[in-house]
Amino acid sequence: MVAAPVLEELREVCQPYAKLASRNGEHWAGRLYMRRISLRLTRQLVRTPVTPDQLTWTMVGCGIASGAALLVPGLTGAVSAVVLMQLFLLFDCVDGEVARWKGQNSATGIYVDRLGAYLADAALMVGIGFRAAENGLGGWLSLGIATALGVVLLKASTDLVDVARARRGLGVADDESTRPRSQGVATVRRLAAAFRIHRVTNGIEASLVLLAAAVGDTVTGGVDVTRWALIALAAITWLMVPAHLLSILASSRLR
Repeated sequence: MVAAPVLEELREVCQPYAKLASRNGEHWAGRLYMRRISLRLTRQLVRTPVTPDQLTWTMVGCGIASGAALLVPGLTGAVSAVVLMQLFLLFDCVDGEVARWKGQNSATGIYVDRLGAYLADAALMVGIGFRAAENGLGGWLSLGIATALGVVLLKASTDLVDVARARRGLGVADDESTRPRSQGVATVRRLAAAFRIHRVTNGIEASLVLLAAAVGDTVTGGVDVTRWALIALAAITWLMVPAHLLSILASSRLR
């Protein structure tokens, strides 16, 4: 069997500084701890025939399964959702690292990766709605679906920037272009970033919020805490949809 590459050499190729330093290119949990874990798994996987696309599909499966895990009542389902969402993040790191090391980057892999992010976050929100409805239909499930739609719109509005720029023959927007041209919008954006409440619209953070709510439900009985958590997630998500659109239009990302 081929010897495993040295970690430092692997890090230099698989975890380029430009990507990890990018505000929009790397999740905070990746920088904080997951990249340390993923590199060790990547070190073993690059010695196998496994392809980056196979790892990306594994990531997608973990993300969807995270939402499905919420069909299991109590702490068991909530803990399972958190674990699966962490695995989603792990494979989201590993697929790109393996692709860089093996030189197997593909448009298919990028497409499936983005599709997986949409499906994972949406599945989790729908799962929270199902959980709030106490495994039944009705308004709570509808609220979960509406929240999932808002999350998808947030991601789509970001990705459509790349689509618009590509059709105009422009390169990828850098971090500097995300700064609003309007001083008023910039101030509001800084305030929002200071509290970082927008992060709960992402599956990683939302799964942790749900786990905290599930603990609260266990203490109080019922699902009232989960329902309040869902209301908060829905409110934040739909507040962010127009705010994010305004932020894009007020920046230089489309210029």
